[in-house]
Order: sequence, then C-alpha cells, then structure tokens
Amino acid sequence: MTSTLIENLIAFNLTRQEAAIYVEFLNHGEMSGYEVAKETGISRSNVYSALQSLAEKGALYLIEGESTKYTPVAISDFLKNTLAELQKKALLIEENAPKKRETQDGYITILGAKNIQNKIRQMLEETKERLYVMASFDILETFRKELETLVQNGKKVVLISDDFEIPKAIYHKTQTEKNQIRLIVDSSFVLTGEISGSEHDTCLYSGQQNLVDVMKEALKNKIELLDQK
Repeated sequence: MTSTLIENLIAFNLTRQEAAIYVEFLNHGEMSGYEVAKETGISRSNVYSALQSLAEKGALYLIEGESTKYTPVAISDFLKNTLAELQKKALLIEENAPKKRETQDGYITILGAKNIQNKIRQMLEETKERLYVMASFDILETFRKELETLVQNGKKVVLISDDFEIPKAIYHKTQTEKNQIRLIVDSSFVLTGEISGSEHDTCLYSGQQNLVDVMKEALKNKIELLDQK
C-alpha cells in the first residue's frame, strides 16, 4: 500500500525520495532531519535537501525552535493546493501554447490502455447526435457514467454487448469478442481495436469516411442478424 501511495504522490510533483519522506511524516508527525534520516535510512545530506524541497512544494511546515523540525501538511490540503496550482499552470499553457494545425483525418494508432480510455472519453464527450458501440460488459462499465450522460442529454446511444444495458439506450444482446471494441461517433469517427488494461493494447482511430462506412455496414449487418434471431 505504501509503495502505491508513493507512486501516486510522484504524480503530484514530488520525487520518489520526497514522497517516501512525506509518507514517513504522515505516519510519525513532527520530526527533525536527524529523525527522518534514522527512520528512512536516507543520508542526512539528502534528507535536509529533500526537507527544504518538500517545504517549498507545500508538503511540510517548518517549525522554528531550539532544534529545527518539520511537520506534515495534511494530505487533503497538500493535494488540493497542488491541484489548484496545476490548474493555473494548465490554463496558462493552454492560452500560450501554439494552436493545433488542422490535420487531415488519417489513421492514428493509439497505444496503451490509459491512452485508449482517454481517447474514448474524448470521443464520448464530443458526440453530437449518435453513438454506436460494440464491446463487452467489462469495457463498457468503465464508461458507464459518460454513456449515461449521453442518453440523458438526448443523444442516440446504441449498445451491442453481452450484458450491458442503460435505461433509454438501444440495446442489442450478443456474444462479444474478448477485449475488443468497435465505436462510431456521429457517422464521422471510428475507434477499433483491443483494450484489456495492458500498456500493449492498441486501437486504430480515424475519420476516414471509407473506414467509417465499412464499420457502419458491419455493425448494421450485426444488428440485423440479432433482430432476426
């Protein structure tokens, strides 16, 4: 559990060593540099530089007294403050970054489960009229909230799945291929490939009309066969 906590704290602008020291403070409370070095086994010179950095990053408060000690900032406050600072930086980056050039709708390969999930969420958020998706329960459950929002906003949502339903969405029950997804947004963009949770997952994204038409026809034929059954 501690290793997972440290890994996640690294995402909040802490080095691995700083994250480990911060966790020690959360466990023990107020400590001096000597005590931190004793608890962690980190050299005192590295500890003192890490303590100064943690204080500058808003994870520790300095306590002045006969001996210099530090006390941890509450984890909720540290996370909230860091997120607020990152949000400010994100706005500045967005305002000042070079504008995206218009690109032709080619074929884009997306690698890794996390990147694929982010792309799917983007596609769902940008859906204007209709969505067709064929995937297993496990995959669709990851996007339940976004799919429910689409239905609530009056968008046409067609689900082709083994056992995944949403009220007011159109549902066609079928046996799906494990880890496979087929998704069409507004008859304009498609995403197809494998998403199993692995960094090796691969999906193809495109706005090429010929690929969109091929996938539309395939899903249409699938739905017609299911309706006949």
